[in-house]
Amino acid sequence: MNKAITDGLALMPPPFSAGLNLWSRDDGLPGQGSYAGQANAAFVPADQDFGGALELVKITALQKLRCFQQIPMMPGLYLKVTVRVKCISGAFPAVRIAGFAALSNGSNVPGVVQTGPSVQLDQYGEVVELTAIIGAGLRGGVTMAWGATAVYGHIGLDLTGSNGGVVRIDDIEVEDVTGIYLRDIFDAVDVRDFGARGDGITDDTAAFDAADAAAGGRTITVPAGTYLIAGNLSIENPIRFQGTIVQPDNMRFVLMRNYDLDSYTSAFGNELKGFKKALQALFYFTDHVALDLSDRRVDLVEPLDVSAICGLTTFAQRRFLTNGQLNAVPGPAWDTTVVTSTASYNPQSPTRLSSVTNVAAIPIGARVSGNGVGREVYVRDRNIGAGTLTLSQPLWGGAGTRTLTFERYKYLLDFSGFADLTRFEVDRMDLNCNGVASAVMLPQVGLTITFTDCVFNRPKDRGISSIGSGCQGLIVDGCQFWSNEQPALAQDRTTIAININANDAKIRDNRAVRFAHFLVANGGGHLILGNHFFQGDNAAQGVRRAGVVITQTAPRLTFSGNYVDNCWLEWSNEHDAEPAFTSGFSFAGMSVVGNHFFASDMAPYFRWIVIAPKGPGHFLFGVSISDNTFRTINGSVDRAEGVDTTHGSLDYGRFRNVTFATNAFNGVSQIAVSPLTILHTQNSVSDTWTVDSAPFMPFASWARNTMSLVAEGAILNSQSQAQSAMPYVVNETGATKGQVQIRWPSAVRGRMLATIRCDNPT
Repeated sequence: MNKAITDGLALMPPPFSAGLNLWSRDDGLPGQGSYAGQANAAFVPADQDFGGALELVKITALQKLRCFQQIPMMPGLYLKVTVRVKCISGAFPAVRIAGFAALSNGSNVPGVVQTGPSVQLDQYGEVVELTAIIGAGLRGGVTMAWGATAVYGHIGLDLTGSNGGVVRIDDIEVEDVTGIYLRDIFDAVDVRDFGARGDGITDDTAAFDAADAAAGGRTITVPAGTYLIAGNLSIENPIRFQGTIVQPDNMRFVLMRNYDLDSYTSAFGNELKGFKKALQALFYFTDHVALDLSDRRVDLVEPLDVSAICGLTTFAQRRFLTNGQLNAVPGPAWDTTVVTSTASYNPQSPTRLSSVTNVAAIPIGARVSGNGVGREVYVRDRNIGAGTLTLSQPLWGGAGTRTLTFERYKYLLDFSGFADLTRFEVDRMDLNCNGVASAVMLPQVGLTITFTDCVFNRPKDRGISSIGSGCQGLIVDGCQFWSNEQPALAQDRTTIAININANDAKIRDNRAVRFAHFLVANGGGHLILGNHFFQGDNAAQGVRRAGVVITQTAPRLTFSGNYVDNCWLEWSNEHDAEPAFTSGFSFAGMSVVGNHFFASDMAPYFRWIVIAPKGPGHFLFGVSISDNTFRTINGSVDRAEGVDTTHGSLDYGRFRNVTFATNAFNGVSQIAVSPLTILHTQNSVSDTWTVDSAPFMPFASWARNTMSLVAEGAILNSQSQAQSAMPYVVNETGATKGQVQIRWPSAVRGRMLATIRCDNPT
C-alpha cells in the first residue's frame, strides 16, 4: 500500500535545484534561516555521482539541514528516508538522518527520537548511503517512532564532529513503505502503528485508543510485547492479542466486541487475571449483560471480592455470569477466620450486640454461634468505635453477656462488599469448591439475585449465604448441591446449602445431597417447590436432621411437590428476640401440600414434620398439611409429625383453622388426621359414649370441635328399640383432652360416625 498514491500525499522534499531557500539551517520552522546566499552552501549542478547536489561546508558543531516543506505523518504511515553523501575535502564529519516531529500546532512532539544512527565518513569521494524509517509505531526496523500525535515533519540530516569538512549531498528521498508493515491492511490495525511501545513501561493507553478510533470495524492486532494501559480503556472493535496487557487493578479494560473469557485471558496472559478484568468490565457497560466463560475453568487461589474488583458498592442493572467453572485451588487464603469474643445482648435492640470485646478482629460476614443463637446468624455490620455489631437476625436466648464464636467462611464469589446489588444472575456455572471454599455470599441488600442450573460442588461450609437482605426475592432454580460431607454421619455434618433472611424467595427444582440442612429460611412469602433433598447416612436406625428449617412463625409459605428424603421439615422461632408468644398469629400461614416424605433405616421416633417453639404459648393458626405421602422402608416410624418440646410446648386450646388431611401413610404406625371422621361402635348400652380421637390428632393436639355426628343404623335401647333422641357432645375430655363424649338422654347402643377437629375452624 502507498499512501502517496491512495491518499495523494506529497512526501518528497524539494530537490536542491529548486532553490536553497527551501532548505533550513535549523529545524525547518517558519521564520528560521535558509541556506540561500550562505557562504558555506552552494548548489552543484553536475556532480559526477549525484548530478545536482548541495555542497556544504561544516562550520558549526551541529550543522543542521531541514526542508521547510511539511512532510505529512499519521498513524499507520511509515516513511523511508534515503540520503547519499560524500566528503570531498577537509576534516571528515559524521552524518545522520534527522527531522523535526511536529504536533498540529507546530510545536515539537515531546520525548520522541528525532535522529537516526550516525555514520562517520572516512574516505574522500566515497558515496555513503544512509537510510532511516520514520513512523508512528516502534515496529521492527523503525528508526524514529514519532507516536500517534505527530502530524508532519521537517526531514533532513545533521553533520556532527569536526568542522571544516566539505561534503556533497544528493537530493533527499522520502518514500512510503507502509506496505512492509501492514501485511493485511484491509483486515487489521496494529497498535504499534499508533505509537504503542509494548515495553511495559510506556503508557500505551492513547495508542490503543487511537487504533480503536481508526479501526472502523477492522480487527486490532496487539503484537508480542507487554503493553501498559495506565487508565480506563474501552475497545469498540474486534481485537486479537499476541502481546499482553498490564493495568492497575482499579482501571477498567472493556472489550465491547470480544467480551468473553478467552479474549480477556489472551489479553492478560492469565485466566484468573483475565476473569477478574472481565468481571469488572461487566458492571460498567451495557453492550453485554452476560459474561460467558465459554465452558472454561478458572482456578481461584483466593476468594473473589466482587465489590472490590469492580470498585462499586451499589449496582441495579441486570447482569449475569454464565457457562463455566470456578475451581477452588487449596491454599491458606481459604482458611476460616475464627474469633471468640464476649458480647452483651438486649432483646430491645434485637439485632445488636454491644460491648463486644476485640470487635475490630471480627469481620463482616462472620457467622455467630453460641448459647441462645439460632442457626445462620451473621455479622452484617460493625462499629469499631462503639464496640457494637449488627446481626442478620435476633437471638432467642434472652438478655445477658455471653461468649460467642465468630467464623468468617471464604467464598468463591463474595458479594458482601455491595451495600446493594440487584438482578445479578449466575447461570450454568459449576462452583467447584473442592471442600476448601464455600460458594457464594450474597450482598448486604439485594433483589432477585438468581441462580439457575448451577452445580454447587462440595462447599466446605456453605453453598449460598445471606448476611442481610440480599436474599430478597432470591431465585434458585434447577441447581445441584453436592455436599463435602457425604461419608459423614448425619449428626456430624455442619454444611448448609442455602440460608434466607428476607422475603419472597423461590427455591425450585433443586437437588441437594447429604448436608446438615438444605435450607434455613427466615422471612416470608417463600415458594419452596419441587426440590429433592436427602440427608440420610449408612447407619442402621441412624440419627436424622432437619432438611428445611423455617425460623419465622408466620411465613406465608408454600411447601409443595418436594421429595423430603431421610430428613424433616422443621418450623421454629429461633430468630425471635422474645420467643414466648405475646401477640400476633404464632405459627401461622403455611401450606404443606403434595410432597413425598420418605425415610429408610431410621429410628421409630423419627418425624417428618416437627414444630420446635423456643418459648411457651404458641399455637397453630391457618396451617394446611394435605395430599402428602409418608413412607418408610427398612423399618417404621411411630408418627409422621411431632413437637420438639425442649424449649417450649404448644397451646392446643388456641389451634385455629388447621387442616391435616388426605395424606397417605405407609410404614407409619399411627396416622394423623384433622378433620377426623371416625366410626365409634358402642356394643353395650350407655348414656355416655367415649370416642377416642387422641391418637389421630396431629401434634398431640386436643379434640376441640365435633363437626358432625351421623348414626350408622338404628340407635337401640336396652330392649333393642330404635331411639330418635338427639345426643350432644363434650369435647376435650380424657387425660390428654383428645377424646369426645357423646351424651344421650338414656342408655343406648349403636354405631356413630363422628367428624372431629383439633382446632376451632373459624
